[in-house]
Amino acid sequence: MTIKHEKDNQPIPREMNEAAIIRNLSLVSLIGNTILSGFKMLAGIAGNSGAMISDAIHSFSDVLTTLIAWIGVKISKKDADNSHPYGHERLECVASLILGLILMITGIGVGKIGVENILSGNYETLAVPGVIALAAAVISIVGKEAMYWYTRYYAKLINSTAFLADAWHHRSDALSSIGSLIGIAGAMMGFPVLDSAASVVICLFIMKVAYDISKDALVKMLDTSCGEDYEKKLLEHILTQEDVIGVDMLHSRMFGNKTYIDLEISVDGDKSLWEAHEVAERIHKDVEQRFSDIKHIMIHVNPVKIAAN
Repeated sequence: MTIKHEKDNQPIPREMNEAAIIRNLSLVSLIGNTILSGFKMLAGIAGNSGAMISDAIHSFSDVLTTLIAWIGVKISKKDADNSHPYGHERLECVASLILGLILMITGIGVGKIGVENILSGNYETLAVPGVIALAAAVISIVGKEAMYWYTRYYAKLINSTAFLADAWHHRSDALSSIGSLIGIAGAMMGFPVLDSAASVVICLFIMKVAYDISKDALVKMLDTSCGEDYEKKLLEHILTQEDVIGVDMLHSRMFGNKTYIDLEISVDGDKSLWEAHEVAERIHKDVEQRFSDIKHIMIHVNPVKIAAN
């Protein structure tokens, strides 16, 4: 369940600007998770299901993480200022780290009770879940999977790591509800310990997603390279530009959901300073237009001697 740095940016639909997408994603997630978590909590209590109560807690954590994602994305879109001349994109990574921490704590809390019930050995005393808990698991699977695809699609459109992390959180909730479904069904068939086992399974799903989200955020905060494939694609594009004799150096680094490039190119040493500057300026504009995730490319020009015919 690795969260990748998306490079295949898609055009945002004309009828929806970025601010509208962020607002809609936040509202769908907040409203959907509030309704689902409330319903699952009631179903878990009424149906005597520890797994469903754990699942409800997982869904409620989605409400908190969506708020964090929304705040992080909003702040990251602020323009550069004197205190932050490179912009605020990394604040989205901070939001993702907080999100991952919340998930980690949630996962530990969800698994603790389940482990205690399993280790107690008093399985006969465990309550058997009711049908309402089983129905809640099915509704949760369908609802959370739909929210995953919706959030994932629009997160890719605006290249938002925080909302992409939120999408994976929806998917983890759907997967954990599958665990709830199996555990509840097993408990109803005469194996009550399976309900507690399902709580532990849900804990593992939550912990895995927390790890993936936190790792992705850290990678983007540590000026990590965009990878050989991405740099090769960029290199090939630059070498096709007029007046570029060669590329002496190309370094890429992730900066939140954006990319910075440091580039050294070789041009004819007999060109005037004005002409060499024009070459660099042309490449600068072309690359930033062609690769929409690149926020800035710094270009250094190295003169080379062209052998006379």
